[in-house]
Amino acid sequence: MTTPRLRPLLAQLPGYKPGRRPAPGAQPARLASNETPYPPLPSVVDAVARALGEGHRYPDPACTELVARLSERYGVSPGQVAVGCGSVALVQSLVQVTTDPGEEVLFAWRSFEAYPGFVKVAGAVPVMVPLKGAEHDLDAMAAAVTDRTRLVLLCTPNNPTGPALQEADVVAFLERVPRDVLVVLDEAYAEFVTEPGAVDGTRLLADHPNLAVLRSFSKAYGLAGLRVGFCLTASPEVGAALRQVQVPFAVSLPAQVAALASLDATDELAERVALVVAEREPLRQALIALGHDVPPAQGNFVWLPAGADSDRLAAAFEDAGVLVRCFSGEGVRVTVTTAQDSERVLAAVRDLQPAS
Repeated sequence: MTTPRLRPLLAQLPGYKPGRRPAPGAQPARLASNETPYPPLPSVVDAVARALGEGHRYPDPACTELVARLSERYGVSPGQVAVGCGSVALVQSLVQVTTDPGEEVLFAWRSFEAYPGFVKVAGAVPVMVPLKGAEHDLDAMAAAVTDRTRLVLLCTPNNPTGPALQEADVVAFLERVPRDVLVVLDEAYAEFVTEPGAVDGTRLLADHPNLAVLRSFSKAYGLAGLRVGFCLTASPEVGAALRQVQVPFAVSLPAQVAALASLDATDELAERVALVVAEREPLRQALIALGHDVPPAQGNFVWLPAGADSDRLAAAFEDAGVLVRCFSGEGVRVTVTTAQDSERVLAAVRDLQPAS
């Protein structure tokens, strides 16, 4: 039987695994996907419920009201804002609008796991610069830029390892990168950052025309299931290009409404973020006391660099009813949520027997 020809490259790409939902009656600690432990605020739920009454209508494909609100909030023109189906969709669009086949996209590794696949699907070449410990090696990354480099992705705080880039270091890096290379700060976890001097890309846009900043409503805003993120660009031309390649109606009406309602409730959401942040460092220090070399954490997760023992560690967590994200041969990422979940994490680590 003849079947349609597909690109051979697809066989090399990792596919998304089915979502890990609890079995009936099970109550695991769901710490694999960096979700907030808190549901959307009641005001957001009410707004979404009202929007469902318009579910027979297409959403605004331009996300006009949300773009206007984000433009006002961050002090940029509406032409510098692009909204997408989560910030991850905008990463894919950024690769599309900047690269032709054979050109290069530069990023640290390990970093956000979607980067290599998006680059390869576009026919571009991923250039993966090893981390220095758990952090970006910006000197090595600057040295790796060539005349074929079209896009640089900087994930801060870095997912999955945790550290955030310093603003002074990012500014120095931007000064070394040619102006025709787009540099993207992927700041999906920006609201959790508390480290003095850490970069906030929104403050750099006015002075760096080749910069773009990604943000998400999935993490701090608690809208992971509704899928909405945005990109702020120094150049309106980049914003226009992103809107050109976007799938029509990609951001649903409930997602747009939920994002707008969340922007009206930033003080309440900040209180929730503060609760997670308050839990983060005590969990990290407790894991260090148990023998794990956990790097500084600025997102809503911690990284256990377990190397060859990563699969065994992840299995021990699962046996204890704690769902975590395992990067086989490298480490385990654990979402920070509540004190109760932290105690389950620590109990699982305490119970893990040394490998024989």
